[in-house]
Order: sequence, then structure tokens, then C-alpha cells
Amino acid sequence: MIRRRTLAPAAAALAVTALTLGGCVSLLPKSKPAHLYRFGQPLAAEAVTAPQGSVGVLRASATFQREAAGDRLLTITNGKAAYVAETRWVAPATVLWDEAVLAAFDADPGPVRILSRGEPASAAYVLRLDVRNFETHYTAGPKAAPTVIVRVRAAITRGTDREMVREQIFEKRVPAADNRVTAIVAAYDRAVAEVLREVVAWTNAQAQPV
Repeated sequence: MIRRRTLAPAAAALAVTALTLGGCVSLLPKSKPAHLYRFGQPLAAEAVTAPQGSVGVLRASATFQREAAGDRLLTITNGKAAYVAETRWVAPATVLWDEAVLAAFDADPGPVRILSRGEPASAAYVLRLDVRNFETHYTAGPKAAPTVIVRVRAAITRGTDREMVREQIFEKRVPAADNRVTAIVAAYDRAVAEVLREVVAWTNAQAQPV
């Protein structure tokens, strides 16, 4: 449970006086700056090539594990959830995930081309990627090196009648090299890359030219 501190009447009056006189004086404790990290580094522009004979696939809106969707790194220890202190993703995990998905498809020579909503090209298929798990598990105790779990449900439907073509669960469990933030972030980066590599190959196999 989050504990909230309230100011007593005398302290509140003192705080108002201090702010009135000093302008920039604060009686509230300052929080330590968070270290920023990211996963799924986007590719350089010159590395992206458009495939020949591409199949347009619209990426549908999907869900992302709510506890991990923001900019904090979620950990699970003996069934208890917590966030890594003083550590943030450089952007919400949902944003970094979207960037990683697009970069993975752009870098692949297969036929699938991910379309954005509003593009004039028609979509032969619709792809939905629900991120079920995006978390760090301390299965061997809070001091041991944890394991990063990324679990995604992929579903592809036809663009004309939205009939289901196929769905599949993709999961990667990547142990961190040790119990340091940099090692955990590296495990996230690897887990995301491996999951998306399989998702892209699976999508290319399902999205045959109509």
C-alpha cells in the first residue's frame, strides 16, 4: 500500500510562508533522478528496405499488460509485484514495443508490410499482438539474477471478412547475466528481439498473397 504524508496545520502554514517569501523554496523531499533505459533499438534508416511483392497487413489495436505498460520495470518475487527503484524506460513500454514491432518488420525481407491506419493501400490481413507478460521474475530469490519473461498472443485475420486465419502464443524467458539493471535491460532487449523474430516469420508464413 502506498503511504501518503500530510502536513500538520502548523507545518502547512510554514510551507505557505516559505513559498511566499522565497518563491523557489520547497519543504518537500527531493526524489533521486531516475536512470533511463530502452529496449528494441530502432534500425538505421539505410538498413530498411521495402520488400518486392509485399502483402499489406494492418496492425490492429491490442492490449499490453497494464502493470508493465508504463515506464517502470515490473518485477515479481514470490508472487509479490514491485518496480525497480530509480529506473525508468525512456518512454512507456507500450511506445517502445510499438517501435520495436515496426523495426522488426521493416528489417525483414519477407512479403509482409505493416500498414498504418489511414494509408490508401488496402490490407489483406489484420495482425493483433497482445502482450500478456512483460516482467522480471526473481525465481531464485531477490538477490539472484532474475529472468525476463515476454509473452505475446498473436492473431491474424483476413482483412475482408475478419475471419480468423490463425493465432499463436510466443514466449521467451531470458535469464539476466546478473542482478544489475543493465543486465536486466539487456535481457529485455534480447527477449523482445527473439519474440519478434518469431512473430515476423510466423506472420510472413500466414499472410499469403490474396
